[in-house]
Amino acid sequence: MTTDIETQVDLDAEAKRLDRAHVFHSWSAQGALDPLVLAGGSGSTVWDHAGNRYLDFSSQMVNVNIGHQHPAVVAAIKEQAEKLATIGPAIANLARGEAAERITDRAPTGMNKVFFTNGGADAVENAIRMARLHTGRDKIISRYRSYHGNTTAAVTATGDWRRIPNEYARGHVHVFGPYLYRSEFWATTPEEECERALHHLRRVIECEGPSTVAAILLESVPGTAGIMVPPPGYLPGVRALADEFGIKLILDEVMAGFGRTGEWFAFDAFGVTPDLITFAKGVNSGYVPIGGVVISDEIAATFDERVFPGGLTYSGHPLGAASIVATLDAMESEGIVENAKLIGADVLGPGLRDLAERHPVVGEARGSGVFWALELVADPATRAPLPPATMARAKAALVGAGLLPFIADNRIHVVPPCVVTAAEVDTALGIYDTVLSQLDEEL
Repeated sequence: MTTDIETQVDLDAEAKRLDRAHVFHSWSAQGALDPLVLAGGSGSTVWDHAGNRYLDFSSQMVNVNIGHQHPAVVAAIKEQAEKLATIGPAIANLARGEAAERITDRAPTGMNKVFFTNGGADAVENAIRMARLHTGRDKIISRYRSYHGNTTAAVTATGDWRRIPNEYARGHVHVFGPYLYRSEFWATTPEEECERALHHLRRVIECEGPSTVAAILLESVPGTAGIMVPPPGYLPGVRALADEFGIKLILDEVMAGFGRTGEWFAFDAFGVTPDLITFAKGVNSGYVPIGGVVISDEIAATFDERVFPGGLTYSGHPLGAASIVATLDAMESEGIVENAKLIGADVLGPGLRDLAERHPVVGEARGSGVFWALELVADPATRAPLPPATMARAKAALVGAGLLPFIADNRIHVVPPCVVTAAEVDTALGIYDTVLSQLDEEL
């Protein structure tokens, strides 16, 4: 007789068999993949069919801000599916309107319209389109250390290696942003790094021709590129440069927004107001694919009498819209953004800095809220990055200890859901401590 445990193990095996037979994975050479199977989750924990449990300190793609299977969000999706599962974007729909209102209520004054998209990449794509049409200019300035998505203009605006085989869009210029640990500007203090990064940006604008630049596109806090919290004065300085030259400022909040940094929008901590905001991920924790652009009244007015030449079949999909309303209401009523801020300040941040002080393999710990990175180095003096093979072993050790990490280059991104508890953080810190000790011994 087959036992329940054997059946569950069979389900894991069958899930993996089907995946390897039929699923083509992103950003991967397909032949050597051996994906982890997951079957369920709750809060900050996930599990496979056999019942093996993991702390999800990746939040999957840094998007499950409200945690797995939040009952209010699941219920809202079910309720909307029973009412009206889908409707075209030209139709007015209550769920869509309420979702837009919830988002603009948290946006800066003077940003009252939302264009909904299917996710973050096409949000960036359409924000670029709006800036170009509004200004009549073509160029977009973004950073080398950035990721904006995998559609044509978004991936060309991206600065990392993924841009290079995908550069088909026109009019993109890249600059270096502030990153004191690996300063491009020979800076030794945050003040120097900020001043010199802003000078570099000014010179690029001047050399490209200010009248040709439609927008500066920045992640408020670069995510996949390294969770580099900008030094004080940098984002206000960028805003001032944009105003000086008549350039629009697009802040990409796809990964950093909706609680991730301990703020509703990451830029709230820096006292700036962009012209366009892109969002996705945390707005509904990815329960249903959705994203969008929050538009300043000035830019929105451009299209009062002029057709906006963009649209998507699933723009403002009612299931996605309902999940946004439920997510943002739950985050408000349950103090989830405040929890992320408190956990980051009182538990996660101090714990990670302690690990950095005790482990030579950690070059730097940086972040805010539940948005942190441990940068791992082979040599603390030269800051040479830990090589990929060693990072792969570190990832395997973390998973083996019951923690799902987010690994990017030589960094462990520590990005649990915003609902994570102090006890869960303490457990995770113990796992990180053990694995980092192993890496120290290798060094």
